[in-house]
Amino acid sequence: MSSILDLEIFVRTADSGSISAAARSLGLTAAAASIALKRLETRLGSRLLARSTRSMRLTEEGRRYLDSVRLALATLEDGEQALKQQGQGLAGVLQLSAPSDFGRNALLPWLDEFKAEHPQLRLQLRLNDRRADLFREAVDVALRFGVPEDSSLVALPILPEHRRLACASPAYLARCGAPQAPEELSQHSALLYLRNDRPYDSWRFSRGDDTREVSVRGDYLCDDGEVARRWALAGHGIVYKARLDVAEDIRAGRLVPLLGDWQGELAPFNLLCPHRLQVSERVRLLHSFVLQRCRALCP
Repeated sequence: MSSILDLEIFVRTADSGSISAAARSLGLTAAAASIALKRLETRLGSRLLARSTRSMRLTEEGRRYLDSVRLALATLEDGEQALKQQGQGLAGVLQLSAPSDFGRNALLPWLDEFKAEHPQLRLQLRLNDRRADLFREAVDVALRFGVPEDSSLVALPILPEHRRLACASPAYLARCGAPQAPEELSQHSALLYLRNDRPYDSWRFSRGDDTREVSVRGDYLCDDGEVARRWALAGHGIVYKARLDVAEDIRAGRLVPLLGDWQGELAPFNLLCPHRLQVSERVRLLHSFVLQRCRALCP
């Protein structure tokens, strides 16, 4: 069986792309780290890293093995922390990815509360609107809208019936009027943002058995969902956002929901984990914590 140190060197080398950087992070010499990697490859009978004088990359075997090693190390850490911290609260590192708008405006203050309850816990947060690859990135869990595209992920539901909605500021509606049907959105200024690197310019609505998809356009496009929301608050047009992102704005009257009984696209909100063994106590408590606050925000 490979030593834990050999496995840790492999993971850190894969993450940094450098044997020297991995060695420094563990207080080792580059030569010792290189020997450990060769020892691991010899035991497995497979090349894990393709090296040249200028670069280094994971082989296909290395990519597959890396997932298993991450899981094994995470499981060991959870076991150790459970023994060390028994009766003393949560500890260790929790790496979390979340959408930009929800992360900055709702999740950040919630995480302050969560950290106050668990002072020994270390939080690492990544905010972006790109779907994090939980099998490749240094992320334990991700909060995401929509049905998971990868069926191998473990989804812990938070708001399974959550939807998107169209909304605009009172100033914009006073100036341009409010659309009464989805088709009328094409006559308005749409505030667009990128989803999966493509403009999100096809908005879907349903009412009973009637489903309509409307192509929209506008003069504003960004790669950050929070920017689109801010444009809406500034009165530049209509935005189509997750209800969680705009719930406080609607409650305060800064934004007005549109189209009456037409429902926006279903966008379930989940906490995602790459494997059921990574649903640790930290993850379970975070899930329960976020679920309670999301339900209070969007009852």
